[in-house]
Amino acid sequence: MARLSRRALLGATLAAGAGPAFAQPAPAPAPAPAPSTPALAQCRAGTLYLTIDTGWGREAEMIAAILRRREIRATLFVANEPDFRGGMTLDESWGPFWRARAAEGHAFGSHTWRHWYLAGDVGAERVRYASRRAGEGSEVLDAAALRAELSHPIAALRALAPAARVLPLWRAPGGHTTPNALRLAAAAGFRHQGWSANGFLGDELDSDRFPNATLAARALRSIRPGEVLLMHWGVRSRREPLALVLEDILSGLQARGFCFATLPETGA
Repeated sequence: MARLSRRALLGATLAAGAGPAFAQPAPAPAPAPAPSTPALAQCRAGTLYLTIDTGWGREAEMIAAILRRREIRATLFVANEPDFRGGMTLDESWGPFWRARAAEGHAFGSHTWRHWYLAGDVGAERVRYASRRAGEGSEVLDAAALRAELSHPIAALRALAPAARVLPLWRAPGGHTTPNALRLAAAAGFRHQGWSANGFLGDELDSDRFPNATLAARALRSIRPGEVLLMHWGVRSRREPLALVLEDILSGLQARGFCFATLPETGA
């Protein structure tokens, strides 16, 4: 299944209408009981993997409540991004939120510390890392610096939520990777995890051109078994939050016979 960069995926959608971070993992939760026959019947269409990137967090509590009601566990890729309250998404104020998600059985991965974009390779062993915010510029990362950029959000998460189950997975901001970044990250113990074309739920798209009803209908029509779904805990630029129809999407997929699971350690 192809994994697309955010830029490529947005274009297609518009056209179509470890290193130290994993040396001492948190104890694994107790095994879940074997599913009953009704639960197995609900998986007749296959398994989906919902992933949530940090975003700015405005709809975070609403989304978390929906996941609890639907009994869905997701894989959460964390970065230290500016939040809707004027803070940062991995500062102490977010500790109760991340601890609650860990207690609910969600899994976690790295979304980089600063959420800058990988902008190209420099020679054979380095990669350019650039901010999209004015005045922050860019820098060139070697293997050690890239490893630190991927490990830092995991260390911050574990300080806030020691019981968090962390997978050896990372997701590049925007889905943009480079050959050097993939190779150096793998050497540090991080495997890159993208998302599938049909799994892009569209919460970064313009609300006027892509209203919630259109995005919900697209998801329910196009998602197939094994898809990796992508959304955020809120996107600042979207006027009509996708969270308002998220339960319709998830319940509709469950009604079609899909189950949801956290990503395996090897990715999907």
